[in-house]
Amino acid sequence: MKTDDLIQSLARDVPAVPRHALGGRIAFGIAGGGVITSALLMAALGIRPDLWIAMHGFAFWMKWTYTASLAIVAIVATMRLARPDALPSRWPWLLAIPVLVLAGIGIGELADTPSRDWLAMWLGQSWKICPWLVLTLAMPIFVGLLWSFRRLAPTRLRAAGAAAGLAAGAIAATIYCLHCPEVSAIFVLTWYSLGIALAAGVGALVGPRILRW
Repeated sequence: MKTDDLIQSLARDVPAVPRHALGGRIAFGIAGGGVITSALLMAALGIRPDLWIAMHGFAFWMKWTYTASLAIVAIVATMRLARPDALPSRWPWLLAIPVLVLAGIGIGELADTPSRDWLAMWLGQSWKICPWLVLTLAMPIFVGLLWSFRRLAPTRLRAAGAAAGLAAGAIAATIYCLHCPEVSAIFVLTWYSLGIALAAGVGALVGPRILRW
């Protein structure tokens, strides 16, 4: 039997995969993890009492736009890397866009603030715990993405794990905004980003072991 005939024979009775199966599975994993993360946030930390007022200010939407934009890029990258034919892409470069925009906002804030207040602006009130809270809140979402990968076929395992961790960290940081009272762009750029990077690092570390198929 020729190779082409063998391939056609093997593929003859294979049912068609729904067009949006991959995206639906990834979305289901994120949603399941996101529900658990939201419940953990409300139970352990609570929603900030002035949330409605904060939502009328620039700082809240600055944080949310930053973390949400990172999450979107990371989710798209995760979906691409979940396929066996994934090729190197430019998605890491897209992450630089929100980082540079937020850095520009931070520089503007520093320019309008006396230098004696820069350290307080940078550290805020929660710099010691912020990255670790983001990392902890990211874990349920990361587990949900790992569940999504069980029926997928990634081949670039470390990159796929890093993208999944990055997506989980960015989504968790977006949810964390509902609690966090910090208002400085330089705080968000440093400590939020550190927590997201830690989640991506965990994903890159465990990806080759857990995503193997």
